[in-house]
Amino acid sequence: MFIKKIGIDLGTCNSLVFVPGKGIVLQEPSVVAVSLDENKILAVGEKAKEMTGRTPDTIRVYRPLKDGVIADFRVTQAMISYFIKKVIPSYQFFKPELMISIPAGVTSTERRAVIEAGVKAGAKEVFVAKEPILAAIGAGIPINSCSGNLIVDIGGGTSEVAVISLGGIVTSSSVRIAGDTIDVAISNFIKEKNNLAIGERTAEEIKIKIGTALPERGERVLEIRGRDLISGLPRTIKISSNEVCQAISEPLQEIVQVIKQVLRTTPPELSADIMDKGMVLAGGGALLKNIDKLIAKATGVPCFVAEEPLFCVAKGTGVVLENLEVYKKSIMSKK
Repeated sequence: MFIKKIGIDLGTCNSLVFVPGKGIVLQEPSVVAVSLDENKILAVGEKAKEMTGRTPDTIRVYRPLKDGVIADFRVTQAMISYFIKKVIPSYQFFKPELMISIPAGVTSTERRAVIEAGVKAGAKEVFVAKEPILAAIGAGIPINSCSGNLIVDIGGGTSEVAVISLGGIVTSSSVRIAGDTIDVAISNFIKEKNNLAIGERTAEEIKIKIGTALPERGERVLEIRGRDLISGLPRTIKISSNEVCQAISEPLQEIVQVIKQVLRTTPPELSADIMDKGMVLAGGGALLKNIDKLIAKATGVPCFVAEEPLFCVAKGTGVVLENLEVYKKSIMSKK
C-alpha cells in the first residue's frame, strides 16, 4: 500500500501525522535531542522527551518550534523527515504530498520556512493551511456554509480564535499563551508558595491530572516531588486542584480576553449565529477540566469541547487532503 498524501499537525508540544484512509498513524512530542559535540540529531519524539531534564551537558533536548512557528530550521526539517520515514513503507520510492498546519498569524517568511522544511525533508509538494480552519473542519463544523462559526484552538504554544464563514476566516486573533504558559504558571506558583523547584514534565503532569479552570468543591490532591530551593535537597509536597486553579487563572484570563476581542470585531449577523450555535473548543488545552464553563461564564456565549479536541487539526488535514481540489482555491496557500 503506497502512501501518496500525509497530513502533519506541526505543533509546539505535540505533532500528529494523519494518512487518508488510515487516520492518525503517529502522535509524538515535538522534541529533538541533539549532541552538541558532533552536532548530530540523537532522538526525535517520545525518545527525546524522555531525556528532558536528564541529559549531560553534551546533549541538548529542545523543541524546534516556538509559539507554533519554526525556531530552528535544521532540527524542524529533521523532525519532519523522521515523521515521513516512520509513516512511509521502506519499499516506497516516490515522494508523498504533504499538508502542514500553520498558525493563523504567521508571516509569509514563516510560512515559506515550513514549506521549505517539508520539501527538504522529502516531500514532493507541500501545502500549508491555517490551524483554526483545519481545527474547524476536524471538529465537523461546516465551514463552507454562510453562517458564522467560532473556533477556539488552544495548543501548546499559541491559542487561536477565529470566526469562520463561507470557507474563510472573517476575523481572528492569536495569542502566544497556551499550554506551555499554563505549565510555567504552575511551576512558578509552586516555587513562590512552597520554595520548591519542579521540572517541565512535573508541571505538565499536575495540569493533566488535577488541573481545573474553576474552583471545585471536591478537591483533588496530587503528591509531587522537586528540589527544595533553600536546602537544595529533594522534597515531596501535596498540591490541590484549587491551588492549581489559582496558579493558572492569569493565563486563562488572557485567553478569555482574546476571545472577547474577536467577538467584539465580529459582524452582527455572524454574532447572532455564534450565539445560537455556541463556540467550539479544540486543541490540547480544551482538555483542561471546566475550561468550557469558564469561557461560557466569562463571555455569555455557549461553549462546547469538540470530540477528540487533540486530534481536530490532524483530522482537518486529512479531510483537506482527500478533497484537495475543492479546498485548493479557498483555504490553502501554496508555494
